[in-house]
Amino acid sequence: MSGVGFEVSGGVGRITLDRPEVSNAIDLPTAHEFADAVAAVAADEVRVVLLSGAGARFCAGGDVRSFVTAAEPSRYLHELASVLEGALRRLSELPKAVVAGVHGAVAGAGLAFVLNADVVVAARSTKFRMAYSGIGLTPDCGVSYLLPRTVGTQRALELALTGRTLTTEQAQDWGLITEVAEDDVLARRADELATALADGPAAALGQAKRLIRSSFDGSRQRSAADEAGTIAAAVTTSEAQRLIQHFIGK
Repeated sequence: MSGVGFEVSGGVGRITLDRPEVSNAIDLPTAHEFADAVAAVAADEVRVVLLSGAGARFCAGGDVRSFVTAAEPSRYLHELASVLEGALRRLSELPKAVVAGVHGAVAGAGLAFVLNADVVVAARSTKFRMAYSGIGLTPDCGVSYLLPRTVGTQRALELALTGRTLTTEQAQDWGLITEVAEDDVLARRADELATALADGPAAALGQAKRLIRSSFDGSRQRSAADEAGTIAAAVTTSEAQRLIQHFIGK
């Protein structure tokens, strides 16, 4: 049975974590399946990516039982963290917007999915927690890199060291998520956001996402040069020409 669902419709590539019996905790086979799904959304027919989780919780993090029962837990956990981080990094580097609809609980490596999404809508009852220290472990999957860049160093340290749980309102206030939806409309709202982005100038939006995410790794001068080259290329696209003509004709 697959631990990750994948389908494409209306230009939206839908990736679903599908191990509800373990709160969508990630084991090594699931990490590889997620990596395969990320490779699939690179196809031209996919304009936007939508992440979700089946069952009562979005993602409880790594599947603890899978690595404590492994023949070599240290090697297993190293491979699990490396495979999942590689897939999430490739997802964040795709020039396509990524929407995440999260609910129930987002813990441990589950936070990495949120941090690598560009638009995050959360059900109001969702709780967010790093959780690593509760079992004597440390952050993985890029969480220690992305979290302080998202919420600030002091808040990231508070989450890592105290085990604090955030509500959706707090997560939104801290900049961890984009929007809060009532529990019974989360799936519909996340789908609406993804569909709207897919129906819009998806190529330009994907490049805007790339410019912003890559800015952390370079200088302002390098970012400005990238911006200039990107906008020069964008103006030649049929999508931009159509929208510009519509704007001029108003």
